[in-house]
Amino acid sequence: MNVNGQNFQTIWADPNNPARIYVIDQQKLPFAFTIKTLRTFDDARKAIADMLVRGAPLIGITAVYGLYLGMLQEKNRKDLFHFLEERCLEMKATRPTAVNLAHAVDAFFRAIKDEKDPSSRIRKAFETAEKMRRDEVACSRAIGEKGLPLIEEIAARKKGEAVNILTHCNAGWLACIDWGTALAPVYCAQRKGIPVHVWVDETRPRNQGSRLTAFELQQESVPFTVIPDNTGGHLMQHGKVDLVLVGSDRTTCTGDVCNKIGTYLKALAAHDNGIPFYAAMPSSSIDFTLTDGLKEIPIEERSPEEIIFLEGKNGTVQVVPDHCPVANYGFDVTPARLVTGLITERGICKAHPASLSEMFPER
Repeated sequence: MNVNGQNFQTIWADPNNPARIYVIDQQKLPFAFTIKTLRTFDDARKAIADMLVRGAPLIGITAVYGLYLGMLQEKNRKDLFHFLEERCLEMKATRPTAVNLAHAVDAFFRAIKDEKDPSSRIRKAFETAEKMRRDEVACSRAIGEKGLPLIEEIAARKKGEAVNILTHCNAGWLACIDWGTALAPVYCAQRKGIPVHVWVDETRPRNQGSRLTAFELQQESVPFTVIPDNTGGHLMQHGKVDLVLVGSDRTTCTGDVCNKIGTYLKALAAHDNGIPFYAAMPSSSIDFTLTDGLKEIPIEERSPEEIIFLEGKNGTVQVVPDHCPVANYGFDVTPARLVTGLITERGICKAHPASLSEMFPER
């Protein structure tokens, strides 16, 4: 996607030195566009844990590049295979809610475990990480194309008026490698000349909507308006929202959707006002081992400092009283009954086990 007119993905290997992996430092956005170099396993692990990179698809790909870098660091170890097993477990622990991370790590491990020669294993590791990155891009593009008809249908009814889409958190290309999940249909619509306007929730924690979604929509020249998190219900009551599109960090086989904290409230408001609510995700975000999102999905609790302090263009300021207790939950679960449908790379299905089984019979 575009940054100042130049095409970027969120992670890529140096074409002249594959021991260097580059990522966009999302902690610095939107006020500075900075490229960070990952050289070690710990660089990648810390980038995920500290949210220098974030978004379920991106952290999965960052993890596999990090495992490759760790193997490269320790290429002369006789126990490289067992070393890798330990690093896989360590990488999975960095962000427990998003299932993409575990899926990516497990897929990476399966791809290289039968390579006996250490140098062959490292070469295979790099090739696997590169392929997984390319596959993730293709998946996001497909999500955009499969979700586009939802916007086209509303646009046809509105006869030239802009389609108003409310989104929560950041589920654009910054959360993936390119294109995004919930924003991918928006970008496809824009490229077809369909007028769209996006209501951008600021989204706690870390204000990923107002910082990141606003940044990339601005770069892509998509009309948008940033709103406080609690404004969506009011807009829906007054007919100013046509469609709610959100991402998902983990979706159960029964259709429960775990996404950034506050998504559940948007789903309730959408349901009350008869507005379609869709979650967009790659199939790697679907956890077919879980049936009850409320009971089974681990909800990440983040540092209180993310609420106590706000980061702005001119620095960081404290916004709550000293010694104030803070609870900083990162995600919530929207029950399947509130979800109109799920947009995946294979198409749109209902948030229901039978519909998911039909779309993914091999799972």
